[in-house]
Amino acid sequence: MVQIRLFEEKIGELFLAGEIPGFVHLYVGEEAIAVGVCANLGDRDCITSTHRGHGHCIAKGAEIEPMMAEIFGKQTGYCKGKGGSMHIADFSIGMLGANGVVGGGYTLAVGAALAAKLRKTDQVAVCFFGDGASNRGTFHEALNMASVWKLPAIFVCEMNEWASTTPYRTTTSVQDISVRAVGYGIPGVIVDGNDVFAVYEASKLAIERARSGGGPTLIEAKTYRIKGHYVGDPEMYRTKAEVQERFEKNDPLKNFATAVTQKMWLNARELDTIKTEAERIVARAVEDARSAPYPEEKQLFADFYIEDGVK
Repeated sequence: MVQIRLFEEKIGELFLAGEIPGFVHLYVGEEAIAVGVCANLGDRDCITSTHRGHGHCIAKGAEIEPMMAEIFGKQTGYCKGKGGSMHIADFSIGMLGANGVVGGGYTLAVGAALAAKLRKTDQVAVCFFGDGASNRGTFHEALNMASVWKLPAIFVCEMNEWASTTPYRTTTSVQDISVRAVGYGIPGVIVDGNDVFAVYEASKLAIERARSGGGPTLIEAKTYRIKGHYVGDPEMYRTKAEVQERFEKNDPLKNFATAVTQKMWLNARELDTIKTEAERIVARAVEDARSAPYPEEKQLFADFYIEDGVK
């Protein structure tokens, strides 16, 4: 969680300084969801992500250096600098990709879950998405198919209350996204998305159910989007006071620190060591990304197509 927080804060800083091309969407304040879920997964399990996907990548085990290089648009990035912030992927760890299409991960996750069932493996597929994406048609199509075929899929709604600049209450007729699970005969679970331990336990049950052939689960993790839709968003649709109040009351990193120190699992010095090490890793990634080469122009269409005759 600390790595995700520091990575995102640095990305925001670099973007505003003009060092990063394109747009970036930050995961600050939602770290407990990605970490709590992915802590139950192995490399063979798959996840699909969103345009706000850096946290999912890191939680699933992606390396910071090629992530940073990709966001810089450099040759050493995960997608050789051609995917950028919204399209980082690493199939070797089951990260099927962040996705610039809202709701674009549903059917990919269902496909991965179907493949696991056909191959008779114990793999599961997790689809992360936001509350706004739950109003897309692919949400209903994916849940229906996963339910009918009892696929090993877990759908994790990051209920952060904002779909771009639109509050969920103006576009969604239900208070809780999780109640939509009833229509497909699957469990719908609500969990505090700012409590990594609660997310871990809820996703553990859902993942165990999926592995054992019980079918999919819809998990709604209640959280709040601390940053704007994108870095540089003027955020005319809400007040700074609202954001500050929500963050101060329910910062997942502060919640974690309070819990582990109270239980005497970690002390303040150990927490500081974790932060110092994360800062070192992020700083090194920035240094490497700055010095890495951009992809050559002749590489523009490389990796897009299979060469003729290759099976």
